Amino acid sequence: MTRDFIHINDFVILVEEADSLTKEVDSCYFDEPIVAIAFYGSGNVDLSVKYGSSHKDFTYTKGLALSFYADEKVEFEHTVSPRKSLKCLVVATALRNLEHLPNQEGEIFSELLGALVKPKDHYVEGPSFFMTPQMERIVDAFFSNSYIGKTKMMFYRSQITALLSHFFGQLALLPEKDSSANYRDQLNKVRDILLDNIEDPPSLSELSKEIGLNTTKLKKEFKAIFGVPVFKYLQNERLTSAHTLISEGQATVQEAAWQVGYDSLSSFSNAFAKKFGYRPSQIK
Repeated sequence: MTRDFIHINDFVILVEEADSLTKEVDSCYFDEPIVAIAFYGSGNVDLSVKYGSSHKDFTYTKGLALSFYADEKVEFEHTVSPRKSLKCLVVATALRNLEHLPNQEGEIFSELLGALVKPKDHYVEGPSFFMTPQMERIVDAFFSNSYIGKTKMMFYRSQITALLSHFFGQLALLPEKDSSANYRDQLNKVRDILLDNIEDPPSLSELSKEIGLNTTKLKKEFKAIFGVPVFKYLQNERLTSAHTLISEGQATVQEAAWQVGYDSLSSFSNAFAKKFGYRPSQIK
């Protein structure tokens, strides 16, 4: 487990990362009342929030953006296992600092996260949704950048601003997302099926039969929840997996392309360059 605290203006950025070959439980607390947004990266760790006799469990966290208020009595418990690693970025500010945030950010928090700014319990959950691909790229960059010193802090500052902008921008779409809440379990199942069959995924009609939604409804509700069409989401996951395989030396460019389902090396390279801004052969 690695846990870093980064101070940017009146925000505290908590960067947590953990992998384990066995099942492990890690708990953390905040030492004063805070308003925060947790962004979960490529791991899919289990989360349990405990306060008094109450608790809230999250069994699917990959790509989740979760806003909340918590005081010193709230325990955040992550269960890390071989297939469920932790990559979490938390942007938090103490309640006492809200009015001091720069660029009218305090007003934005108060307007859009009002229930968190005036909490009625030890833990109050605010809006949550699955991140857009742009947000996921920002979060992933926190765990993969190689900057140091002042350059690293400049990078963090710019990325946090961009991430918060995306988050609050997405809140405007929540009515549409909330209309899809009744289908969340089915759509999570679609996501799991795609990730388990990333090399040879089922067709839309096969997915529809599996979860009991017609293809039109499946496409509409999937995009409402995840921000992109079904197979655009699959492509993003394929390319991200390939990037990991290549950068960690687990596969050559051609092997990575085959492992994530690309038959054409040129098609893979072009799609990779469009997503990341450079070709897979340029990874060092």
